[in-house]
Amino acid sequence: MSIIQTIREKGAVIVISLVAISLIGFILMDSMSSTGKLFGGGNETTIGIVNGESIDYQDFNDKVTQMEQQYGNQSSQRNSVMQGAWDQMVAEKIVNDQFEKLGLVFTAKELSTILFSEDAPAQLKQSFTDPNTGQYDIEQAKLWWTQVKQNKNKEQRNALVSQVIDPMVLNSLYSKYTSMIAASVNQPTWLKNMEKEAATNYAVMNYVAVPYSSVNDSTIKISSQDVKNYINSHKSMFKQEPGMMLSYVSFSAAPSKEDSAEVFNALEKLKPEFELDSNAKFFLGRNGSTIPFFDGYLPATQIQVPNIASITALPKGGVYGPYLDAKNYVIAKLIDQKTMADSFKVRHILFGTINPQTQQPIMDDSTAKRKADSVATAIKNGASFDALEPVYSTDEGAKQTKGVMNFDLKTVQSDNFAKEFGKFLLNENGETKKVVKTEFGYHYIEIMSKSHFEPCYKIAYMAREIDPSDATINHANSEAVKLAAAGTNEKAFEDYIVKNGLSKVDLPMPVGENDYQMGSYSNAREAIRWANGSKEGAVSEPFSIDNDFVVVKVDKRLREGLMDVETAAPLIDGILRNQKKAEVITKKISNPASLDAVAQTFGVQVLTAGEDSSLTFNAQIINGIGNEPKVTGAAFDKGLGGKVSAPIAGNTGVFLIQVTSTGKKAVADDLWKQQEQATQSREAQSALQQSFMGLRKMAKIKDYRSKFY
Repeated sequence: MSIIQTIREKGAVIVISLVAISLIGFILMDSMSSTGKLFGGGNETTIGIVNGESIDYQDFNDKVTQMEQQYGNQSSQRNSVMQGAWDQMVAEKIVNDQFEKLGLVFTAKELSTILFSEDAPAQLKQSFTDPNTGQYDIEQAKLWWTQVKQNKNKEQRNALVSQVIDPMVLNSLYSKYTSMIAASVNQPTWLKNMEKEAATNYAVMNYVAVPYSSVNDSTIKISSQDVKNYINSHKSMFKQEPGMMLSYVSFSAAPSKEDSAEVFNALEKLKPEFELDSNAKFFLGRNGSTIPFFDGYLPATQIQVPNIASITALPKGGVYGPYLDAKNYVIAKLIDQKTMADSFKVRHILFGTINPQTQQPIMDDSTAKRKADSVATAIKNGASFDALEPVYSTDEGAKQTKGVMNFDLKTVQSDNFAKEFGKFLLNENGETKKVVKTEFGYHYIEIMSKSHFEPCYKIAYMAREIDPSDATINHANSEAVKLAAAGTNEKAFEDYIVKNGLSKVDLPMPVGENDYQMGSYSNAREAIRWANGSKEGAVSEPFSIDNDFVVVKVDKRLREGLMDVETAAPLIDGILRNQKKAEVITKKISNPASLDAVAQTFGVQVLTAGEDSSLTFNAQIINGIGNEPKVTGAAFDKGLGGKVSAPIAGNTGVFLIQVTSTGKKAVADDLWKQQEQATQSREAQSALQQSFMGLRKMAKIKDYRSKFY
């Protein structure tokens, strides 16, 4: 069952990515929202319920672990990984429920057809590729599959099912479902004709645009009743999930000028010792450099550090700095300089001793060496490399290029490159052909060419990160504690902020109980958890977030339903303000109006649009105007008949237009067919999107993550 380990290490990313790609259009459809209450259901191991089907806490953790492996276990991404895992599991359960209702199934025959064909998952094909032929060994795969089904190790079976089989089944069913939706999309002839007219008929118009900015904001008053009326007229826009309105005050614990100076002075004192030391690698390790030693050469054009021109101008052994590089102060030492090639063209024949994918032996060491030496001798005596390479090489990747490979200098010197192979390529004694042993076996190598010779430099960087001192951290914490202690009630909290000249951030958008982002802080989960369990007006103890100490206040708790006036007002203030400005502008326009008169009244010009034939009915943007769909629609209003339109309240101002001419653009039949196909594709995608949105809207989802995290 060594394949299981290969799947875990090399295959998880592939299969997870396939599922993610398949579901991405759906996952992004607001799948993070929650309709569940904190104590509305569930049990100790249920983290959520989707259409009556539970999501188990351990299953969720397993999914998070898989996705963390994909991201390299970066702790900074854990919150987004957890959200992604939740989105994916919710999406899978919703679509699986739909598959069952439609009778879509994945049969054992389909499983066999995929597993034992060229469509098999990449990690399986890699594991059962014959090293001699480079072909997927289906018989070996079938033998392995028989062993899998007989294996009594539950953990290994579950790993295979969850990481390979389940994603394969899901993608197959998803493909069937999307094919059904796409096939249901039909565009009748009359609609095609209408769309052709919308794309080819154009208008030319004169217009006047009176911007909303011409009306002073101070003259516009927005009442609570205005907001309430707008909410009632657009209820679907103002549905809210349970959440909180929060505010916070932050106290920076970022390094001070004194902290920066301390690091600078410490490196300044190290310069003489660094210059005299003969072992740069051990010096950097001994003194805790945040930049590890790279024991190689690079051309100056590939060294992305500040002041590189000054560093490369040093004599050998010279030290430059300290200088600032991101969050570090650095002193750099020029170890050596030489002219080297930056490009290597080589070819090789590998006599592998081990399969790097399965870790299974290919041939013993003595046999590999004997074959390598024999091939080297044969080529020396006139045998053809091209004839021998496909017969003997076990490097399936290089076989596609007849053993020829191209490398740059940085790659050859990297830790991921076989050290012995790289050492031969960099040899300076003129050797071009040799048998070299590496961890993969024996290589017969020929250096075909070296090019792009230029000065290259070996440089050691002694770097120290500029961290805040204990005094800096303690001061920030102390100030935060004072605010938290003073904030016994809302008035005391606000008074303390004003008295001490502090800056408070009022978050404009609600924070959900499962969120992890709070304003500019992307890792504020602990603060949000505290707010979940706190009453309105509560003030927190300081939270340490990033380089700050943050005191949080719960301004308001939001219930599921329509937003109230206070919550919605900031979101629609601009819309209502523009509506009232449109009324002010319209009242100043006489009826009937002329474009010249309106232009004179408001101090603007009469302009022209559409002379380039770009003003069509389906144009998203009007050149010179922008995104103004009401204006576009009016330009094709046959009722105007060349007359000046009534004032049009647009996105950026009030417009009056007068169409001066119309025309029709010629479109080649083959080009129009391409456009029709593109339209058909867009409509199919739109139908699929709407289908998923409908499924998401109808789904009954209860989210209990906040009880666990």
